[in-house]
Amino acid sequence: MMLRYALRTVRARKGGFLGAFFALMCAAALITACGTLLETGLRGTIATERYAATPVVVSADQNVHQTTVKHKKGKTKVKHKAKPIAERAWLPDDLATELRKVPGVREVVPELTFLAEPLAPGGAVDKDRPAYGHAWDSAALTPYTLTTGTVPKADGDLVIDRRLAERAHLEPGDRLTVQSTQSPRTYRVTGIAAPAHEVRHQTALFFSTAEARRLAAHPGQVTAFGVLPAKGTDAAVLKRSVSTALHGTKAPHGTSAQVSAGDGRGPVEFLDAAAARTKLVSMGGAMGGTSLLVAVLVVVGTFALSVQQRHRELALLRAIAATPGQIRALLGREALIVGAAAGTTGALAGLPLGSWLHRRFVAMGAVPATLQHTVSVFPPFAALAATLLGAWAAARISSRRIARIRPAEALAEARAERTRPAWGRILAGVALLAGGAVLVAVLSVLRTEPASTPVTFLAVVVLASSVALLGPLLVRAAVAVLGGPLALTGPSSRLARANLRGHGARMASVVTPLTLLIGMTCTVLFVQPTLGNAARAQAREGIRADWVVAAQGPGVPAEAARRLRTQHDTVTEVVRTTVRVGLDKYAAQGVTPGGLTRTWDPDVTAGSLKKLTEDTVAVSQLAADQLHLKPGSPLKLTLGDGTPATPTVVAVYAKGLGFGDLTFAHDLIARHVDNPLAASVLVSTARTQTQLATTLREFPGIHVLAPAAADSIQAARQQANAEVNYLAMGLVLAFTAIAVVNTLAMSVSERVREFALLRLAGATRRQVLGMLRTEALSVLLLATALGSGIALAVLTAFSVGMTGEAAPAVTPLVYVAVVALAGLLALVATALPGRVALRVSPVTVATAKE
Repeated sequence: MMLRYALRTVRARKGGFLGAFFALMCAAALITACGTLLETGLRGTIATERYAATPVVVSADQNVHQTTVKHKKGKTKVKHKAKPIAERAWLPDDLATELRKVPGVREVVPELTFLAEPLAPGGAVDKDRPAYGHAWDSAALTPYTLTTGTVPKADGDLVIDRRLAERAHLEPGDRLTVQSTQSPRTYRVTGIAAPAHEVRHQTALFFSTAEARRLAAHPGQVTAFGVLPAKGTDAAVLKRSVSTALHGTKAPHGTSAQVSAGDGRGPVEFLDAAAARTKLVSMGGAMGGTSLLVAVLVVVGTFALSVQQRHRELALLRAIAATPGQIRALLGREALIVGAAAGTTGALAGLPLGSWLHRRFVAMGAVPATLQHTVSVFPPFAALAATLLGAWAAARISSRRIARIRPAEALAEARAERTRPAWGRILAGVALLAGGAVLVAVLSVLRTEPASTPVTFLAVVVLASSVALLGPLLVRAAVAVLGGPLALTGPSSRLARANLRGHGARMASVVTPLTLLIGMTCTVLFVQPTLGNAARAQAREGIRADWVVAAQGPGVPAEAARRLRTQHDTVTEVVRTTVRVGLDKYAAQGVTPGGLTRTWDPDVTAGSLKKLTEDTVAVSQLAADQLHLKPGSPLKLTLGDGTPATPTVVAVYAKGLGFGDLTFAHDLIARHVDNPLAASVLVSTARTQTQLATTLREFPGIHVLAPAAADSIQAARQQANAEVNYLAMGLVLAFTAIAVVNTLAMSVSERVREFALLRLAGATRRQVLGMLRTEALSVLLLATALGSGIALAVLTAFSVGMTGEAAPAVTPLVYVAVVALAGLLALVATALPGRVALRVSPVTVATAKE
């Protein structure tokens, strides 16, 4: 019976349920899109290209492992965790001997993969296809075959793939300069090769075996082994045989060998795609979690406004003997009907939205194109379930009072709004306010970005939720402050003042999404600059060098730095990587120790940088606090390529944001990274910029910059990285903006009878519209104060935790634009429904049945 009545109600009140439908549909689309990103991170396929003709690939394990054993109540629990390393791990080349002994193996092909960027004329090199160097002996792994020319035999010979040859207009006999791990070298193109399978995500350059080993710079080691089966041997059987034969085999530094086949070969080939899985899971989870919290807040507010508009109808049902359970069942079934329709529509719309998001992340470089977007039925069904649950819960929360109070009270409240919110609502609001304050306090002591970012946005949502519950009281307080000025500015303002005072709950339902929009937008826009500006300020203060040498390509070669060194000048090469202490990741750099204090000052607070060698390390104050380190402490860690090391701490410095948490000797880090070229070279000299540039004229793409110019380049890179976060949270902000328009339109549309009575009482159409504008501006002023206060509190706590100073980076012009946009939305969403409502004759409206 209740379901039938609910269907009739929805059918008869389509306009009344439209706002709830739209809010739920947007929520479902957002959850589906985030779900597809999360699923791509968990299950996305990384298709192999380089190893397409190699059924089985043996490579080094790309993870750091940690096993913990706990004994509790007579039971033993063993937990195993693994985290990816930043660089490629290598295997000993003598492992080939063991592999060739495995039954069913026809051939074992050693593979070398290393940086090799062709320095061809502009436009010839496809930036979406990074270039890698290999030995020609491993061409069979794809396979590549010569279409013209001969194989590389001498150290100066080179075979390039057909796509590069076409774009650069190269033929056998032409010359091509390649920037690899050493100084740039010009090679003679001896041949052009084409793959048997499509290769879309990389460019291949093939060298002679001796030259490839020199450029790989890992003597006695290989990237991987391609294992080719004998005739009649099944790939699955071969994989098991190889795994059995290599069980327990480790590389010289303790890295285990792993065997891959089928789809498992892709992550071995594309390490960035494998690492992007974790990033995408984190990004999708953060977006999805924030979206869900915002959706719950918005949907509950929308349903509360919808129930409030139907208060008289529901009161009459109570008066004719409808029980509280029947009222709850009616509203719950209505919500499920609307939720099912909105959830289905939104889930279907979320699928193309998720694909668009993935394409944008790929275009921005946040996710590699080799990680293929994965779509299944799980995200849409999860979004539908979340929508149904959210709609039902919102209806139950919104119907608590109308279902609980006596019928006579319900009829009385249908005509006049309560003067004070229920005590339960006030207590819940105070509890959320206290919870938000606790989150802000916790945020002020969090010192790592992965820990602080989710707490930042959670704090905004919790504080906005407290505003939703305490809204009527906040509106009343605002009226007490604004009442005097409004009473002196004409009849429209006096009408607005009376409405704000008499309908606090209705106005509070509009304040909440506006507060959330302003607070969340300011937080999203200013949280990255707060961190980035502090890091750049530390870097500016810490660089003592007169000039900074940077490269447009992969980096500055060691030979370029050597040529700059003179008896009176100091040259510091800086190479960057990431290391792990246990399973925790730390940004690290390698610097040239000689004369370091002339070019670099990280504000050493303990110890001395003069003791920095390949056996020692300097750590930031943050790392020292987290790991309980001081000068003289041993630090057990894993370098970027999986090599374990235990250097001794010789210095602690304050400027960790600007320079990373760990600083090693340059030569140590350069041996354990994929790209040993310097990210930058700091030069302390009396020579001019022109003189330095003349010294480096033989190195293409190398520029000598003043420290201020280098800082500007770093700022541009930070902005590019921030755009990924803006896109990730932009959809949540768009949803919130839609909710603002939706709620305002619902609030104004249900006041048709009120406007008609005002017109009949003598108010002009212009005065009614002026009243709406004044109400909207008053609500905007309150929401701006609340949203700005929330954002300021959260950003200040974030700044204190991450930088040690209460200095959030707020750009005044951007802040004004945010408030102006919110104001424009509020005015438009109020004026348009108001004008539509005023088109109908007031007599017609006043005499019509409710």
